[in-house]
Amino acid sequence: MTQNGDHIREFEQARPLLIGLAYRLLGSRAEAEDVVQDTFLAWSGTDRDVIEHPRAWLTSVCTRRSLDVLKSARRSRTDYVGYWLPEPMATGESATPETDLMVSESVTMAFLLVLERLTPKERAAFVLHDVFAMEYVEIAGQLATSEAACRKLVSRARVNVRQAGNTKPAPRDLQQCLIDAFQTALRTGAADDLAGLLARDAVLTADSGGKAASILGPVKGAERILTFVSRALPKFWSGYSITVAEINAQLALIVRDGPAAHAVVSFRVNADPWVSEIMVMRNPDKLRGFDLPD
Repeated sequence: MTQNGDHIREFEQARPLLIGLAYRLLGSRAEAEDVVQDTFLAWSGTDRDVIEHPRAWLTSVCTRRSLDVLKSARRSRTDYVGYWLPEPMATGESATPETDLMVSESVTMAFLLVLERLTPKERAAFVLHDVFAMEYVEIAGQLATSEAACRKLVSRARVNVRQAGNTKPAPRDLQQCLIDAFQTALRTGAADDLAGLLARDAVLTADSGGKAASILGPVKGAERILTFVSRALPKFWSGYSITVAEINAQLALIVRDGPAAHAVVSFRVNADPWVSEIMVMRNPDKLRGFDLPD
């Protein structure tokens, strides 16, 4: 194999790690792929012989680029139309080998939403240390700060994560019950089973980015959610196909109009366990990965 071939092979071996890192930092698969591509270009233009630890070098470049994108994204999200949700990603059988590192409790929608509360450096330090098990001294070099500062960043981030409540996937049997109950409410209008799973103060949120018809504000309270799911949604989704898939390490629903993904429905479950949030992704820019081939 040529030297250039070795260069590419080394990068491809690190790609799952880089995708997993960038996705957690950005909450967007599309942005993560762009960051990893930028990292590859930097890697291709560098003399490999001067790089003592290739994986550390790649992680460092990917982290810095992600932070640049994250700072810009946070500014643009202040002008975002409606509610913002992370871009969903398949993590089940339909996922690609590149997403192997995504299947964990640190990729649930709930976890990604908690990360949104953190400052960019808190987010990076926490993900690098608590998710990817990197040492503080290594993280300090990547973030251009001191080891003591990194410890403080991670400590503050952990407080926010703990205060957010449960971010882990729900037990699998509960996930299936929830999927069944939601589909029953859509199909028949009978919402008793779903009512037995919702927290009283549950919310239903939707992300359209102003690019698709959707609610702009949250639907608050179990009673209002039940009415919306059993009466309003069936009118909008009549004739659409609905399939079950593992998305962000939990069972979710994909609603399609022909081959085109119309919505992805995900759920957040408290430690109680009660469903605290139903999340509906309607932004077409975030649904492209769920379209079927023509």
